Amino acid sequence: MRKILLTAFTLGFAALSGAALNAAEETVLRLTLEDGKFAPAELRAPANRAFTLTVRNAGKAAMEFESKGLKLEKVIAAGAEQSLHVRPMKPGRYAFVDEFNEDVAKGALIVE
Repeated sequence: MRKILLTAFTLGFAALSGAALNAAEETVLRLTLEDGKFAPAELRAPANRAFTLTVRNAGKAAMEFESKGLKLEKVIAAGAEQSLHVRPMKPGRYAFVDEFNEDVAKGALIVE
């Protein structure tokens, strides 16, 4: 019985350690909308790995981050920041816009 408990504890600890390691390795990309434009206009992310996209709206009006390719859509208040979790993506170029100002505020995520 003691051996079973020790084995279960060891396996549980290994699983938690692996999860913590994966969380520590997660990619975080930062994007800012300022003066009606995204900075940077292009981001790069690793293929086939989940990542977090943090979008900061430095403007004075709300914005709507939208990417049909990434399947993301989020309204972000003026002066606010949102973290969006992106599922693992295949290599490619994924466009995004501020839907409230899409003629000017455009960008792309390049997954490679």
